Amino acid sequence: MSLAESWDRYAVESKPRRTVNARGETTWLNWTQYADHGPDENVLGPVAGHRVLELGSGSGSNLAHLVTLGATGLGVDVAPSRETVARERWGSLPGLEFRAAEATEFLSETDETFDVVLSIFGAVWFVDPDTLIPLIRSHMAAGGVLAFSHLPPGSQGSQATRSGLRHDRTPEEWRRILTGHGFSDVTVSLIEPPEGRAAGTMLVRAMAH
Repeated sequence: MSLAESWDRYAVESKPRRTVNARGETTWLNWTQYADHGPDENVLGPVAGHRVLELGSGSGSNLAHLVTLGATGLGVDVAPSRETVARERWGSLPGLEFRAAEATEFLSETDETFDVVLSIFGAVWFVDPDTLIPLIRSHMAAGGVLAFSHLPPGSQGSQATRSGLRHDRTPEEWRRILTGHGFSDVTVSLIEPPEGRAAGTMLVRAMAH
């Protein structure tokens, strides 16, 4: 089974995102695995007028929110079914496009430059960072922001997943990897889970220098 087929199978099992959140908003950005929890798009700084790339864009909802704030967005997801769902839901939104591709293949072929790159439980968690991070940096404008989230290391063990082992890294390891590949001002924070939930969320932010 190919990587795309594997993730397509997983996508079929995923619940669609709600159309309205607890605050009554029709678009929003959520860094964590829990509804209505954690920080919002302010992690990225101002996005109006910026070109944004999301690696592992899923149904497109997070990226669509940034486009409503004035960004232009490109979402890349390895699962073709995710691209289809994203286009069906958000295809009428100007300045937003989606593409089915594996992250490293896309970055190796594109000549675009981005001001913001984000990955929410996406490609940064599932692709060798020593391969992916330099590719991301090579397509970022100086002063651009990279931000990504995933489960804290060890929170689910080291079991195999659909795309092999998850690339869990400690905060110290992320700082070393990112600074070694052309990023600065690296911050790593742990978002505590809601009451009654065990696993928090690791959120990493860095600037391209």
